[in-house]
Amino acid sequence: MELAAEALSGGREVRLCVRGSSMLPALWPGDILTIVRTCCRDAVCGDIVLVRRNVVHRLIQKENCDGRTRLITRGDAVSESDPPVAESELLGRVATIQRNGNRIVPRREIPGVLRFFAWMLRGCAPLRRICLRFHSWHSSAHGQLRESVHA
Repeated sequence: MELAAEALSGGREVRLCVRGSSMLPALWPGDILTIVRTCCRDAVCGDIVLVRRNVVHRLIQKENCDGRTRLITRGDAVSESDPPVAESELLGRVATIQRNGNRIVPRREIPGVLRFFAWMLRGCAPLRRICLRFHSWHSSAHGQLRESVHA
């Protein structure tokens, strides 16, 4: 994380691979995130942000506490918010997502159907496992197809 923080503070982009499932359906395991530096003033609720705690979650609230800004984040497929973080812990925001060879710009607003899907994933572990297995199968099949096309 320190290397990412150093690169971002130097104005460079950082690319990270998603490993968890807390941001389903916006982010899937294997997605490659391009993260750019951002400051608290420029971060907008709805942005997907990287904080120093090695968490990439959606910014859901900025609150003022004793003259200091604290950020509240939460994974889309998680029912509880993360502990508040100081603005100094904000490292950057996700600028693009690379998935199966496609470049996606993340949305700040989650469309209704995806919001409903995230809500379902929060409360149903078996559904989450099925979705992750299907995604894994689909990603590997897509990768094999791309390899055969480029061969």
